[in-house]
Amino acid sequence: MDKENKIEVRNLNLWYGDKQALKNNSIKIRKNHVTAIIGPSGCGKSTFIRCLNRMNDLVEGVKITGEVSINNKNIYDKDVDVVSLRRRVGMVFQKPNPFPMTIFDNVAYGPRIHGIKDKKKLQEIVEKSLKDTTLWNEVSDRLDKSALDLSGGQMQRLCIARTIAVKPDVLLFDEPCSALDPVATGKIEDLIQELKKEYTIVIVTHNMQQAARVSDYTGYFLLGELIEFGKTKQLFENPKEKSTEDYITGRFG
Repeated sequence: MDKENKIEVRNLNLWYGDKQALKNNSIKIRKNHVTAIIGPSGCGKSTFIRCLNRMNDLVEGVKITGEVSINNKNIYDKDVDVVSLRRRVGMVFQKPNPFPMTIFDNVAYGPRIHGIKDKKKLQEIVEKSLKDTTLWNEVSDRLDKSALDLSGGQMQRLCIARTIAVKPDVLLFDEPCSALDPVATGKIEDLIQELKKEYTIVIVTHNMQQAARVSDYTGYFLLGELIEFGKTKQLFENPKEKSTEDYITGRFG
């Protein structure tokens, strides 16, 4: 694996029962860059991203072939600890899903599970994670209040803070702004640009303008296949495939 690549996917196929949802996809995802996955509804975007931390293992009747290597290790090898994998490859979902507990306890949840009990250490982790997600100044005086009292955009940033509190390598975002207003969306997009300095980021988005704004590379999926992958600017301005151009220009999808 080229040391510039964090993730290499080779010949990835996935079936839900008899239905094939991903078809022989290969892609290289660069370290400390943002890679966007775009395509029409039902094209396999979310299924693909969930292969990167084995979330699809939780779905009954799923069969997966191919390889997903992160740091040169195939995450589908039998000796891989899936719990440890999901700590290293964190995921932020479409709908903000804070736990029904305090803001502090949401962010401290992961570190506690991984054995950190020292109060001072936990306070440091919570403060850094909230600062890294630009939330600290908004919530520092109410860390003992319920996370469910936050706005939608604040909840989503809290979920990102909770994800980075366990120091992952990779961050996966599955349409993280689809439930948010434009102001909250702008904050998340700005945040993604900051976070890529420390993390490798893959974002699924149905919003092509968002992909163009936040990503360095973009992959276009259609009917479970990766049709085209390249630098975002090139893919949007001069796509190689006609179906990519048709989708980007709004002729279908």
